[in-house]
Amino acid sequence: MRNGYTQKQMCFMNQIQQLWAQHVYWTRFFIISTAAGLSDLEPITNRLLRNPKDFAQLLAPVYGMKTAREFQELLTQHLLLGGDLVNAAKNGESEKADCIRRKWYQNADEIAAFLASINPCWKETKWKDMLYSHLEMTEKEATLRLQGNYSADIRVFNDIESEALAMANDMFCGLVNRCIN
Repeated sequence: MRNGYTQKQMCFMNQIQQLWAQHVYWTRFFIISTAAGLSDLEPITNRLLRNPKDFAQLLAPVYGMKTAREFQELLTQHLLLGGDLVNAAKNGESEKADCIRRKWYQNADEIAAFLASINPCWKETKWKDMLYSHLEMTEKEATLRLQGNYSADIRVFNDIESEALAMANDMFCGLVNRCIN
């Protein structure tokens, strides 16, 4: 046991951290490729959309396949809406972007409620706060990238990366039934 956790739990924590890190890294790669019109957009999108499936594989042994697939669907919708929002912003379609943004935040509400419904250690308000912050920063990251303000874009991504690890830690603590306020 290290830090009060078993080796198996530490491995599980590492997997969760890796999945949340991959979530934000592949989102970033999608934003960069979209902004620059790079030819790697299709394989990057495919890899990004694998992330919800990977989460489902991790959660299935704990919650069962049905619940894991529900999370997969919600997270997939999160990514698709985010991609649509980046494209609408790139194309200067502000009304379309506003509509997508509303759906994106509604999806965040659904994810927060879902997580709280399957684990009493996961607080809906905390997940909603984290997800809203994630959406705000991701949209800011995309906007700065589209504007060519790369230094600011990188600074925002540093915050996104830190927040992803905080989400991973909260998820892990809930999974090992250790509620941390």
